[in-house]
Amino acid sequence: MKKKALFSLFFTFVIYVCFSGIQVIGQQSSERSWKAGLARAVITPQEPIWLAGYAARDHESEGTLVELWVKVLAIQDAKGKKAVLITSDLLGYPRKMSDRIRNQIAVKYGLTRSQIILSCSHTHTGPVLDGALFNIYPLDTKQKETIKKYSSSLEKKIVELTGEAIRAMVPAKIYSQNGVIRFQVNRRNNTEVTINQVTDLNGPNDYAVPVLKVTDSEGKIMAVAFGYSCHATVLSIYQFSGDYPGFAQIELEKLYPGATAMFFQGAGADQNPLPRRTIPLARQYGKELAAAVERVLEEEMTGLEPSLSTAYSEVDLKFSAPPSKEELIKIENETQGYQKSWASNLLKELNTNGALRTSYPYPLQVWKVGSQPIMTFGGELVIEYSIEMKKIFGPELFIIGYANDDMAYIPSETILQEGGYEGESSMMVYGLPGKWETGIQAAIVNEMKKLAVKAGIRESVAK
Repeated sequence: MKKKALFSLFFTFVIYVCFSGIQVIGQQSSERSWKAGLARAVITPQEPIWLAGYAARDHESEGTLVELWVKVLAIQDAKGKKAVLITSDLLGYPRKMSDRIRNQIAVKYGLTRSQIILSCSHTHTGPVLDGALFNIYPLDTKQKETIKKYSSSLEKKIVELTGEAIRAMVPAKIYSQNGVIRFQVNRRNNTEVTINQVTDLNGPNDYAVPVLKVTDSEGKIMAVAFGYSCHATVLSIYQFSGDYPGFAQIELEKLYPGATAMFFQGAGADQNPLPRRTIPLARQYGKELAAAVERVLEEEMTGLEPSLSTAYSEVDLKFSAPPSKEELIKIENETQGYQKSWASNLLKELNTNGALRTSYPYPLQVWKVGSQPIMTFGGELVIEYSIEMKKIFGPELFIIGYANDDMAYIPSETILQEGGYEGESSMMVYGLPGKWETGIQAAIVNEMKKLAVKAGIRESVAK
């Protein structure tokens, strides 16, 4: 009996030790993994509202083609550092709105600006936001109140969703890879009206499709975050839609049930989807983009170690010589539409402050997710920035434009010298006092290099 009792006790001890060991191993494995959580909500306005992006529109929205969404991906590395990627079917966030959202996230969840990417698809069939491009829309008092009410509700929803995503985090794995697709067309160097007859398109272009895949511990896809550098301007209708990025997200969520598809815009400021202007074309481009992402997801992707580093800064970009008071009065008296509004608003600024702004605090940001570098730029970023940054940091770099603040077009030095809409006249649309001063590209690139050093991202050896 004593031998049986001793054997039973020994057997129980062995089982306990083994089981405890399995628990410890499982706990250590969990601690060494990523954590990820998701939250999402429909943000389609429930009443007619002015649509963003085109000055030629003359009335409010007329229903919905495709629902608009805000989606949040929260991630946490093995040391507990968190970050959130927020994507949305919107034209762009103005600075004051972006600041309020990021400030609230900082207060409630302890995340710094370096840990928050607030991005949009730049769809031109989403609602106007409070303080965004007000110069180009003929808004009356009632319409402005509708926009203000919607924007306030949107801010609260984004902050709440961020909290939901953080609370929903579970052990996860993250992978990255670039795909490719070629429906973007450089709009400065190719004419839309003759595009169907063109056999030799002119660049520059960057056809990369950056893809992040997030899976749970069992390998099921939780989220797919993907991008492309191309204006979301297939459609100019009066119905809400996410344009081609919206259709791409819908298609991917059909292909991978239960997954959340999230689109971020790249350096697409001088890239258009051509031909365009029809709903079937928007669906076509969406399906093409989804197919490019699907191919990447089905092939081998780079697994990312659970380490996260982030950096953020704002560099003062200078404006060239502002217009004089006499010039503004002349424009106000002799023009109509957004030009008249631009002059009137600058005259108010001049009379109130005694001078016009001479610079703008431009946001730049870097994430290093495992071995994957991600760089974000504010404003409507042209493709030459993507090309130059990849020459410096390698072709696998992910570029996100229109992030954290959409204040203006960000032209390359070449475009700044050439002029045209992206380099000069668009500044009036955005209500800024003048075009950017020469040297803008060098200032942005040099600041991004400094941020890369802070985040532990090395320059490419083969440059």
